Amino acid sequence: MQKQQTGTKSDIIRTIVVVGGGSAGWIAAARLAAKGARGSDDIIVKLVESATVPTIGVGEGTWPTMRNTLAKIGIGETEFLRSCDAAFKQGARFVGWKDGSARDAYYHPLNPPAGAADLNLSPHWQEFVAESPDRDFADWVDFQQALCDAGLAPKTITAPEYGGVANYAYHLDAGKFATLLREHAVGRLGVEHIIGDVTDVVMADNGDIASLDLADGGSVAGDLFIDCTGFAARLIGKVYGVPFRRCNDILFADRAIAMQVPYPDENTPITSHTVSTASDAGWIWDIGLWARRGTGYVYSSAHIDDDAAEAALRAYVGPQAEHLSTRRISIEAGHRERFWQNNCVAVGLSAGFLEPLEASALMLVEASMDAIADRLPRTRGAMDTAARQFNESFRHHWERIIEFLKLHYAITKRTDTAFWRDNAAPESIPDALKERLDLWRQHPPAPQDFAHAREVFSWPSYQYVLHGMEFETQYPTVAASSPDAVLARRWVGRIERMRGDAVAQMPSHRSLLRAIREHGLQAV
Repeated sequence: MQKQQTGTKSDIIRTIVVVGGGSAGWIAAARLAAKGARGSDDIIVKLVESATVPTIGVGEGTWPTMRNTLAKIGIGETEFLRSCDAAFKQGARFVGWKDGSARDAYYHPLNPPAGAADLNLSPHWQEFVAESPDRDFADWVDFQQALCDAGLAPKTITAPEYGGVANYAYHLDAGKFATLLREHAVGRLGVEHIIGDVTDVVMADNGDIASLDLADGGSVAGDLFIDCTGFAARLIGKVYGVPFRRCNDILFADRAIAMQVPYPDENTPITSHTVSTASDAGWIWDIGLWARRGTGYVYSSAHIDDDAAEAALRAYVGPQAEHLSTRRISIEAGHRERFWQNNCVAVGLSAGFLEPLEASALMLVEASMDAIADRLPRTRGAMDTAARQFNESFRHHWERIIEFLKLHYAITKRTDTAFWRDNAAPESIPDALKERLDLWRQHPPAPQDFAHAREVFSWPSYQYVLHGMEFETQYPTVAASSPDAVLARRWVGRIERMRGDAVAQMPSHRSLLRAIREHGLQAV
């Protein structure tokens, strides 16, 4: 049911209502309430959270952007790591994606290729790999793979919070993260926490949302509403009816089974990267937190049934899985056609969801809130322009993420199961990605290929996947005496020294996390 109320476009934006909790809702509330939103303190932020609707709570991977988000809202890195059983993430290792052979594995580290500001090393790679066929591209252009292989951390205990030798993100306990965000937002940032179920939405005569009626008889009015109600999309979907654009013809995964796996003992090494292992009908994630591992199978129900998928996950975990429970999750891959409608913005799962192959879910929440908080319109009239810009930008982001995720499947050489054969079928590959792949057979991914001001995945990420998957290329030969070739050799020598220094200096991942829990990092 919806009610009607008068509203105008000259109204000042003062009260922002976030609907829904979880990581998305509390990141949204904290970013808006933290100092810096519109350069003033006159913003009132309220969060309405149902006491009966559970959150998904399995998004455990982040991007390096999370460091900036935590710093912006005022949470220290030591507090975060301790409160969320978090660990450091330095990238992802993809096992079995190329051809399924015993040695099939490559890294997508979070460091860009060394010297990227001066030189694109990719054109020189095919000549180098001919001389050293056992060397990985990621290891050749950077030192971070060596840290991951050795189980080392990206920083030392003497490094300041949010700073390190290598670029890094986090693995975290999603439930504990939402709790930390809520306590911080309410206790330190002044967010008003309202617990209640929305029963009615009161609409203004200009089509805006004026207020929400709650089951206990209360009402919550606002000028801007952030829809963080998850897959229910209570406002953007049910109130405004913004269509959902599915992409299951491109990305086939529509199910996931998650399992939490305890460590055998308190000294078990903790990986500092996500391990993504290809399976018959999808892939298995394996991430290390302080107190446990998070594992799960992302798969296509058209290629395997739920029970067989669970059996595959249990086989991967091994005997330890016998007494462990699982959680099954449905995935509807796609996104809204618009994310900002009238005075309502969809953030998080209400905006869309894609399989977690590159951990883009929380990153999109952060990017959405950066765009909203950093350019918060002062009046309702200015909101229409902000909405147009936001929709254009995030349509682009979602399309590029879909393409990048598909890249991992599209160039596989695996033909052992229908899942992999179907993924490499030309009709399942977006036309824009086909065009890029045709170009990248002749020229390596470069900044010129990505004209958008802020790409979520740019040319270094594409290089790591293409070369890691041994995508067949025919790059022009670079003369050994050319300035670029000389500079490339110089950078390769520098990378060797950087690798040696980093491996010698960095502590083991677990020992650093233990030291942080006992002593803390240097506060910024």
